[in-house]
Amino acid sequence: MKKKILLFLVFLLTACAPSASAETPTPAPTLTPQIVYITATPEPTLPTTPTFTPTITNTPEPTITLTPEFTFPTVTVNKQAHCRYGPSAAYLHAADLYAGDVGSVRGTALYSKWLYIKFDKLNYFCWVAPSVVDVVGDVSTLKKVEPNLQSIGSNMYGPPQNVQATRNGDEVTITWNQVDMTDDDDRGYFIEAFVCQNTFFIWWTADLPEQDMTSYTVKDEKGCSTPSYGKLYTVEKHGYSEPVDIPWPKP
Repeated sequence: MKKKILLFLVFLLTACAPSASAETPTPAPTLTPQIVYITATPEPTLPTTPTFTPTITNTPEPTITLTPEFTFPTVTVNKQAHCRYGPSAAYLHAADLYAGDVGSVRGTALYSKWLYIKFDKLNYFCWVAPSVVDVVGDVSTLKKVEPNLQSIGSNMYGPPQNVQATRNGDEVTITWNQVDMTDDDDRGYFIEAFVCQNTFFIWWTADLPEQDMTSYTVKDEKGCSTPSYGKLYTVEKHGYSEPVDIPWPKP
């Protein structure tokens, strides 16, 4: 009798055990946007014009001071990294960088701290995060540069169509029609937006790396003096399409 009871318990435990072949659902990938807070700069206050009273004096001969030629700050890559076609990690990969690669800084980004660099080993310019290079020189004196995405290559597919945006409280959802691309060309879409969060006006860049990813939601609140707006691009391995303005709904 005891033997029958033990066999029955083993049967129950075996029946209740989870199947080893059961599939564990794979979570969807999380998209991480590149976010930069923009600080507004007030208009400069013009100094009052002083009253000028001419006086006659003996003017000495001017002293000529020779100024050395301007040299761009230089960089040395300190770790393996990507050089990109724009000043955030959401832009297309432009080149692989390795520790010891050298170049010169030709400009800085408008909305981030990324550097616009001509590397000696490349025949074109690209962007890097300042954390991956060691800089010699003062980059604060360099001009601000905006990426020209249409100069990168020839996008064969054109911009997304039927671009719309709807608001649900503090969230704006952007949708568009899928652009059919070959698997080899497909790099999805790119969004550049300026949104309001916690009274800060923020530069927001996001890449959606696959062509069937045709919607994106971003938080956008009241409280900023500048209205939010954004642009959407098709991205393929040859470059970016012309941008489409996103019809941004007011909060």
